[in-house]
Amino acid sequence: MAPRDFYEVLGVARGAQPDEIQRAYRKLARTYHPDVNKDPAAEERFKEVSEAYDVLSDPETRKRYDAFGADFRRVPEDADPDAWGRPPPRGSRAGRGGPGAPGPGGPGGASGTFYTSDFGDLDIDIGDLFGDLFSSRTRGRSSSVTGADQEVEITLSLDDAYRGGKRKITLSGPGGPRTFDVNVPAGVTDGQRIRLGGQGGRGTGGAAPGDLYLVVRIAPDKHFRVEGRDIYVDLPLTPWEAALGATVAVDTPGGEAKLRVRPGTSSGKRLRLRGRGLPNPRGRAGDVYAEVRIVVPPKLSADERRLFEELAATSTFDPRSHE
Repeated sequence: MAPRDFYEVLGVARGAQPDEIQRAYRKLARTYHPDVNKDPAAEERFKEVSEAYDVLSDPETRKRYDAFGADFRRVPEDADPDAWGRPPPRGSRAGRGGPGAPGPGGPGGASGTFYTSDFGDLDIDIGDLFGDLFSSRTRGRSSSVTGADQEVEITLSLDDAYRGGKRKITLSGPGGPRTFDVNVPAGVTDGQRIRLGGQGGRGTGGAAPGDLYLVVRIAPDKHFRVEGRDIYVDLPLTPWEAALGATVAVDTPGGEAKLRVRPGTSSGKRLRLRGRGLPNPRGRAGDVYAEVRIVVPPKLSADERRLFEELAATSTFDPRSHE
């Protein structure tokens, strides 16, 4: 299926002025941003709108798109848009594009992933990245246009995500370091955005800057696995604890919890601790799921061997029976 025409995505005419494009984008972004729209399809729509704005808000990129259509990223950089005919509408193929840079995320695009393992200061050196991001959408404009929103990924430990709190984040760019005081919400989830108002791309003609979004990534943890707000942890049990039942201690990100194991519990059984997962300031917290793993002694004492042999001789249980 051919990609949608970027003008159609934003709902503007092909001859729209920069301020019309900017107004259309901001209206759609407010509607479909995942922080305000919980519809599962909203995030994809937001990405589509953002990509259209990225292209049409930059005069040179827009010129190439108008000339080459959906394949404008594949056309050699030295190709002259003025020497090419206008493409059919709806982003159909230009037909003469040669091999070139791929789309977003490949050469010619820009992305940044930055890592931190503690809850101290985060010092990110991003070189010319922010210089490019803050200026790419404003070059060549003479009208007053609000700056574009920008995104930067930060990686938090599970403990940081669980507890939240104040932290300083320093971004170093061509204009020098910029330090932000950021309030990380307790229970922030992977992929959640933290908005820093007015810290994005610079506006032109005295217009306001855009916003900067910190996109959270939760680092892998050696003890826990995270799925949304739910947390999974292995729970080793002895054969007799699993057979007879027991009350055992379970580690959670919020501290140790007691869990009752019912008699006859088998490996693979998931036991739930309600509300012990990632906190949720707007609703119910996630859960912790302890997954049972039955572990036998690596070496048996004489008494242990005798008891196991008695059990083997006495029990009629066959775990391989299908009945």
